[in-house]
Amino acid sequence: MILVTGATGQYGAKAIEHLVRKGVAAPHIAALVRDAAKGQQLQDQGIELRIGDYADMASLVRAMQGVDKLLLVSSNDRGAVENRTVHHLNVLQAAKEAQVNQVVYTSFVRKPTYQDSAIAAFLDSHAQTEQAIKDSGLTYTILQNGIYLEMIPIFAGAQVGETGVILFPAQEGKARWVLREELAEAAAHVLTTEGHKNKTYVLTNAEATSFQDIAQKLSGRLGKDIRYQSPTVEEFQALLIQGGVPEVYIGMFTMWASAVAQGMLDVEDATLATFLGRKPTTMAQFLQQV
Repeated sequence: MILVTGATGQYGAKAIEHLVRKGVAAPHIAALVRDAAKGQQLQDQGIELRIGDYADMASLVRAMQGVDKLLLVSSNDRGAVENRTVHHLNVLQAAKEAQVNQVVYTSFVRKPTYQDSAIAAFLDSHAQTEQAIKDSGLTYTILQNGIYLEMIPIFAGAQVGETGVILFPAQEGKARWVLREELAEAAAHVLTTEGHKNKTYVLTNAEATSFQDIAQKLSGRLGKDIRYQSPTVEEFQALLIQGGVPEVYIGMFTMWASAVAQGMLDVEDATLATFLGRKPTTMAQFLQQV
């Protein structure tokens, strides 16, 4: 039995979809959900629902009974980053109690110098979880995922076609953006093939692109000039405040822009292409699709 957490989320749902495509029979897949109603579509496919919450240890232990492999999709709790670490530790403890054989964890790519970066706290949570997995004695596979291509439209702005401007303080930094679905496909590959025990994989794209590159590609797609402007962080934040953007989003946008500027998301590795058996979707291909 393979149990997928976050099963109604975009990553978890795609991971289940790819498990089925790879020949795993629906009765051999379980989905961890907090709300059974939201998992109805999965249940209709013959996938067993397990009710559990990252913050409820007893529910997690019950949900993991009879589970051989666990895909632990990292928590997206919108509170303090520390909440995510606690959630992950709860899952690991429950996995040990339920005698799960293997944990596959969706971590995030990081460089050795990340402690000095804008995303240090975010990455600390993943680093602490990775260490806890290794200390637990559980057989594991850690997937250090790159940043999603799907974040580009969010950072560029929904009205970029009208304004003709991408305003984002990422300077000339580059990132190796990856399609969320292809990361989920890679997880399904790890769960259905051998040779991945106690290994850590970096899953990023072959190409590194800047927001200047993104603006150029958008110009071609939209048939109009799209300019990229990188204000200072202070100017950027002031503009967002003026526009009535909630503080939590101002912090998020600033954090990721600064991380791109610092080169924290430009980590080269060919593993994703190997797992997929093809080149990952490029930034240009993604923009053409959306």
